[in-house]
Amino acid sequence: MTQTNVAGNYAVVNGLNMYYEIHGEGFPLVLIHGGGSDIYVTFGRVLSAFAKSHQVIGVDMQAHGRTPDRGVPTSFEQDADDIAALLKHLNIKQADVMGFSNGGNTAMQLAIRHPQLVHKIVIASSFYKRDGFDSWFWDFMPNASLENMPKPLQEAFLKINNDHAALETMHNRDRDRMVAFQDWSDDIIRSITMPALVIAGDKDVIRPEHTLQLYRTLPDAELCILPGGHGDYIGEIEDVSKDGGYPAVAIIEAFLTNGKA
Repeated sequence: MTQTNVAGNYAVVNGLNMYYEIHGEGFPLVLIHGGGSDIYVTFGRVLSAFAKSHQVIGVDMQAHGRTPDRGVPTSFEQDADDIAALLKHLNIKQADVMGFSNGGNTAMQLAIRHPQLVHKIVIASSFYKRDGFDSWFWDFMPNASLENMPKPLQEAFLKINNDHAALETMHNRDRDRMVAFQDWSDDIIRSITMPALVIAGDKDVIRPEHTLQLYRTLPDAELCILPGGHGDYIGEIEDVSKDGGYPAVAIIEAFLTNGKA
């Protein structure tokens, strides 16, 4: 996984000391990582490709990576408000937004709650109703513990924040948010009127039928389902492929640049 030596920055937004990095130049592109992750866990293998033609803004959300917890539960709505406040802090009037997994939920909430900030949206391996997952996921989630968390994610967190208590806090915040999740209505999804690209793997943890449903519910969307599992198409940390050759990059770039994937 490629990680550039770029000094990050912090901004106090809504009482949160949020870590962010800026790479490249061009129209802004906000990258929102998945649960249990950080900027580089999710996007480390593709960030430099996007930075060739965009001003990439990578963020670590509450309790993740280099951003500390603020002592209150996380929600997709609060995460969206935090990113909106960061964009205001950076004096960015509008940006493209890409969110992976839980980050896709945050991206959708950003488009719902702060539509004026979002130019185009890429929703990657995300859901908006509980039936986006098979039933076993919801049976498992209430009893999930740190022992169940994938080791590569744990190791990535401890590498930049060697604090086991903080690691457990991150895990528990993500678990509790999922347990409490309630379906979003189709009408709420229809309020996301900017161009959208819905992308997922055919063996994703998100059911392909749900990805198709999300695509059909959005007013102005394109759909891309690629071979592979959760995050394989962008080289997310659990993907075993070597750097390079991730097919989603060209597809996403074409959507952002030309409006057609």
